[in-house]
Amino acid sequence: MFRTVLLGRLMLAAAACAVLAAPARAETTLSVWTIPWSPAAHTAFGSMIKDFEAKHPDVHVQDTSRGVDEHKTAMRVSAGSGQGPDVYFMWGGLGLGGEFAMAGVSAPLDRYYARYRWDDRFTPASLSDSKRYPGGRHGVPFLIHGEGLYYNKALFAKAGITAPPTTYDDLVADAEKLKAARIPAITFGGTVNWHLMRLMDVILEAKCGAARHDALMSMKQDWTTEPCATQSFAELKRWADNFVLKPFMGLADDQAQSLFYSGRVAMALEGDWFVNMIAQHGDVDKYGLFLMPTATDRLYFFSEYFYINSKSQHQDAAAEFLDFITSPEEQQKYLGSFSSISVAKGVDYRSDHVELDRTWRDIFSNVSATYANGDQAFPLDVTTEYWRVINKIATDDMSPAEAVKAMQTFVSNRKT
Repeated sequence: MFRTVLLGRLMLAAAACAVLAAPARAETTLSVWTIPWSPAAHTAFGSMIKDFEAKHPDVHVQDTSRGVDEHKTAMRVSAGSGQGPDVYFMWGGLGLGGEFAMAGVSAPLDRYYARYRWDDRFTPASLSDSKRYPGGRHGVPFLIHGEGLYYNKALFAKAGITAPPTTYDDLVADAEKLKAARIPAITFGGTVNWHLMRLMDVILEAKCGAARHDALMSMKQDWTTEPCATQSFAELKRWADNFVLKPFMGLADDQAQSLFYSGRVAMALEGDWFVNMIAQHGDVDKYGLFLMPTATDRLYFFSEYFYINSKSQHQDAAAEFLDFITSPEEQQKYLGSFSSISVAKGVDYRSDHVELDRTWRDIFSNVSATYANGDQAFPLDVTTEYWRVINKIATDDMSPAEAVKAMQTFVSNRKT
C-alpha cells in the first residue's frame, strides 16, 4: 500500500514538473493576411515572423496567403461581415488601400507613428500613401516599387536593336523591328485586369504628359474633350493588335511571365520585384531594364502597406509586429528578398551585387516625381470601369472614341 501511494505521489510530482518545464503558450494570436509573393519573399516573410516570435514568445503570428484577386475578395467579404484579420496587406492609393480606409476597416495609426517615430524611420517616398486619407494616418510602409520594361538582350540583338529606346516613338520603332523579326514585343495576362492596365497607364503618361494625365486620373478633366485620351486608347489598340503576344486575354499574369522567362517574348512591363522572379528561373544577366520613355521624367510607382484592422482586439501587438518587421535590422537582414529598395532609411546596399537591382537603386536615387497605377489612382468603382474599357479596346469590341465616352459617362454619373 505504501509503495503504491509513494509511486502515485512521484508520478504527480513528475507531471507537475513537466507542466512547469513546458514552454508557455502564446497568449496572443495575430492573424495576418498576405498575398503570395515570390518564393524568396515568401521565405523571408516566414523568417521575419520567426524572428518576431523569438523575441515576443507571448505572441503567435498566423500568416494566411491568398492569390491577389482572392485576397481582395476575402478582404471585401470580411469588411462586410465585421470579421477579418488583425493585420492585412494592401496596396496604397485611393483605389485599394483607400477602399478599406474609407470604409472604416483600417485603423488610424497616428499614435503608433508617434510612439515608434515611424516618420523618422521611413523614406519620404514610402510614407506618401499613409497621408492620403482623411481622419489620420493609415498603414505602415512595407514595400515601394518602381515599374519599368525588362528586356531580353539576345532577342533585342536578334531584331537589330542595339540600345534601349529613349523616346516613345523609338520604343514603337523597336516594337516594329521585333515584329519584323517574328518576335513578340511584349507579354501580358488578360485574365487579371490590372496587368494590361499597366500598358494603358504608361501610354497615358507618354501621350498626355504629367499634368493632363493627373487631371484625367483625378477625374478633373473630361475624357471626351481631352484629345490625348483618345490618342492613348488608339495606341493601346495598336499595341494589342501588333505587339502583344497573342492570345493574351486567356492568360494569367504568371503565365505571361513564364513566356518571358522562356525567351518567347522580348519585353515585360514589371516592377523591381521581378528581379527576384527572374533569378528563380534563370540568369538575370541575360536581361536589361529601362523605364517607359514618357518624356515626363516621372517614375511609374506604387507602394505596398500593412494595415491594422479597426476591429482588431490586438492593435498594440499588431503595431509592435509591424514596427519589428520594418526595423532597419530586419530590413537589412532580408535585403533584396522582397524588392530592390527598402522602405527604411540607412540600409547598406553594398552587399547586393545584382546588376538589375543596382539599376533600380540608381533610378530611385534620381527620381523626383512619380505617377501611380490606375487602380491606385482611381476609386474602386472607377477602376472597374477603366479595366472594362481597356479590355474592350484590347479585344476590338470598342473604339477609342467609344472608350473615352464610356469613361466620362461613368465618371459623370457616379455618386460621390
